[in-house]
Amino acid sequence: MSYNLGSPSPIEPLSLGNVITAGIRIYRSHLKDYFLLALKAYVWLLVPIYGWAKFYALSALISRLTFAELVNQPESISSGQRFVNSRIWQFLINILLMLLVGMGILIGVVIVFAIFGFLSAVLVGGLNQQANIGVYLMLGLLAFVVDILALVAVLWISTRFYLVEVPLAIEDNVDGTSTIARSWELTKSYVWRIILISFVAFLITLPIQIVVQIVSTIVQLIVQLVFTPLLEQNSGFGLLFAVIILALSFASGAVVLPFWQAIKAVIYYDLRSRKEGLGLKLRDYEI
Repeated sequence: MSYNLGSPSPIEPLSLGNVITAGIRIYRSHLKDYFLLALKAYVWLLVPIYGWAKFYALSALISRLTFAELVNQPESISSGQRFVNSRIWQFLINILLMLLVGMGILIGVVIVFAIFGFLSAVLVGGLNQQANIGVYLMLGLLAFVVDILALVAVLWISTRFYLVEVPLAIEDNVDGTSTIARSWELTKSYVWRIILISFVAFLITLPIQIVVQIVSTIVQLIVQLVFTPLLEQNSGFGLLFAVIILALSFASGAVVLPFWQAIKAVIYYDLRSRKEGLGLKLRDYEI
């Protein structure tokens, strides 16, 4: 996509409520198309490595299409697919790099807890018989504080990488490596705002996920009732049963994924407006 970033009258940044509202309205207005894209993405998960990159790319495509709607430059799905497909290996590189980042975060957390555990053991061992309930209460309190700080740190760092796939699906001058720095740059000083938006979005999707889970469970029970007698007669029906359960899981995921990718696109749009004065007219979604 090419955009006019030189407009002398950049639009105003969105409020938190407007971010959520815009995401919901675009999700609703393109539910069928986005659902099919998400379902296609989940099917690709069955193919190792390349399929994972396709899942990532198709998920990011939903954000690209949402962003195009926001800036009043709607794009066809086929055109968007051509763009993300041209970067499929960059998406794979990004996945691998983010896995390394995730492992680094996990190792860091383990080291922190290991150091705390070692120091606690040394303290208790040094006190030996003199250790009392007060010491154990103090250590318990410190352990709680360390847990909270570790959780906050992980949440903060993870949020800085919240948008990694979005610039890769939209901007021309990024690749699988630089899009990580791009996400880090865009989310600077807006971590808690993004966390709050994500929390509100989670609360909105919670009823949807509950309904989807209930429906999925009911269908699974019905399928089990139908297939259990058949499985006793022919074990070959087990494969068909597994396929049906997998299809239900994919379908339920495909209902929620587009909403989250739409929210990501709106956040990306909002951050670019705030930081770069994105000179594009926001499409009217009654926000």
